[in-house]
Order: sequence, then C-alpha cells, then structure tokens
Amino acid sequence: MRILLVKTSSLGDVIHNLPVASDIRRVFPQAEIDWVVEESFAEIPRLHPAVRRVAPVAARRWRKALFSLETWREIGAWRRAASADLYDAVLDTQGLVKSALIAAQAHGKRFGYAAAVAREPLAARFYDHCFAIPRNQHAVVRNRQLAAVALGYALDDLPLDYGITAPSLDAQWLPAENYAVLLTATSRADKEWPEAHWLTLAAALNAVGLRCVLPGGSASERARAVRLAQGMASAIAAPTMNLTELAGLLAGARVVIGVDTGLVHLAAALQRPTVALYSASDPVLTGVLAGANCVNLGGIGTPPAPAEVVTTALQLL
Repeated sequence: MRILLVKTSSLGDVIHNLPVASDIRRVFPQAEIDWVVEESFAEIPRLHPAVRRVAPVAARRWRKALFSLETWREIGAWRRAASADLYDAVLDTQGLVKSALIAAQAHGKRFGYAAAVAREPLAARFYDHCFAIPRNQHAVVRNRQLAAVALGYALDDLPLDYGITAPSLDAQWLPAENYAVLLTATSRADKEWPEAHWLTLAAALNAVGLRCVLPGGSASERARAVRLAQGMASAIAAPTMNLTELAGLLAGARVVIGVDTGLVHLAAALQRPTVALYSASDPVLTGVLAGANCVNLGGIGTPPAPAEVVTTALQLL
C-alpha cells in the first residue's frame, strides 16, 4: 500500500499530523508513506521513521513571486514530480483549497474532510471521498479519525504516538547541566506572556538547579530572548537553529515552557514535560496533547498567572 499524506503547514499543524503516520505504520506495517509539506517544515516529517519520502512544496514562497518565470518553472517541476507515482490513497488532513489543489496533482484516490467540516468548504470539491469528522475535537484527534475512516481501520487500540525522536544537539554553547527551555516567541502579540512573568518563572527554575535557554527565530525574537536572558541568572539566548537542531535542544530539556507556538507542540511530541501558555486561543482544540506530562494553562483572554505556571512546571519535574 502506498499512501501520500498532505499536510503542508503550519508547524503546529504538521506536528499534529505525525500520529497519522504512526497509526498507518502500526496497522499496515508494509505501507509506504510519503508526505507533502511546506519546504520550511520538511525537517519535521523527516524525523518520523515511517515516512519514506518527504516532498517539499514551496507554496508560501511561490505566492510571493507569482509572476516570476522561475516560480512557474519550479511549480511545473513540482507538478511533474508529484504526479510521477501512483498512490492507493492521497489523504489531505488540512482541508484548505491550497492543500486540496496540491493533493489533486497526485495520482490516486483523494480523501479529505466534507465541506461542512473542512476549514475551507470549497476544498471538498477536489476529493473523491469526503468524511464529516466533527470539528469540536482536538486537531490531533480529527487527523487520526479522518485517516482511520478513509483507510478503513479502528483507532480503539492504537496509542497516541507522534513517532519521532531527535538527534542530540552537539553545541558548545549548550549547558552541560540540566536546563529548561523557555519558548517566549510567537507570531502574534496577543499570544505573548508578559516579560516580567518570564523573569519570575526563570528565578523559580534557577532555584531548583535549572539554567534557562531561550531560542528565537526572527531578529526581533532573538532580541527579545537576549533581553530576557540578561534579566535571568545564567540564562542563554540561543543562536539561530534549524528545526532539527531545535528538536535536539527540546529533547534534552528537563522541562519546556512556552507560549502558543509550533515549538511547544514539538516539545510535547518529543515526550518532554511541557507547559503551554495560552492567552488568545483555545487549548481545547489546539493545545498540547501528549499525555499527563503535557499541560495547557490559560485560555482566550485569561493568561495564566506566574504562580500557576511555576507550580505546574515544578510538579512536572
């Protein structure tokens, strides 16, 4: 059996789809699983041993230069590569017109969400078979249910398994002692946690022997990390890292505390004790989901207080 998974972005969404690959491998041990993903997130499915081939797509970059001849050359080359194989199932768990159009380039029966429950109802027009998976469930659960009904297996006895491990991070700047990772950066200002709260949290972690490491992606995120680290005892503002290196950093942490960002889901997928902080989104549908060692705090308009976060983090230790 050959299966193509289509889940292109964002980082959190891609991570939420990892259990689908684990489920398929458990039910169909000989299945060949390929995955179409946005090029900037291609490192994530490559961490999963069940994924045979990752097919990066550059939709975000192409959209910014749609009238460029080079863009159309790349699109043409990608379409030829996407249609080169024949699949038993092409499974789009994203439910967007963009992802449905990408799925339509592959040869094979296409499966996806019904119009009533897809994020973009028009996407359902591009599928051969559609399924009404309820929307009032966590994203991980919906992905798994769609795959199960499309491929004809039951989830009853299948454990939640993201299936990934990360190579150890070999970096001279990495603390030799136990450390906590603080994920302070997010794409939206309303998802941030106050800087004073981070300083309070860091002091509590220092008191139990943990140094704090603060990654940052963009220049502004790194500047924030540097500013916060300067107010903490022995903290490190991490240099720029790719996703594989970040996964290694997270995998070695005693605990990870972060705002609503894809990296906090990566920490949970790597089975690290994780505290996710919410202030502008609903964790019921998109919070961290990976067992008792992962805890969501806060909600829309109700960010968690520092004392609650400190207590939860110390309990996970």
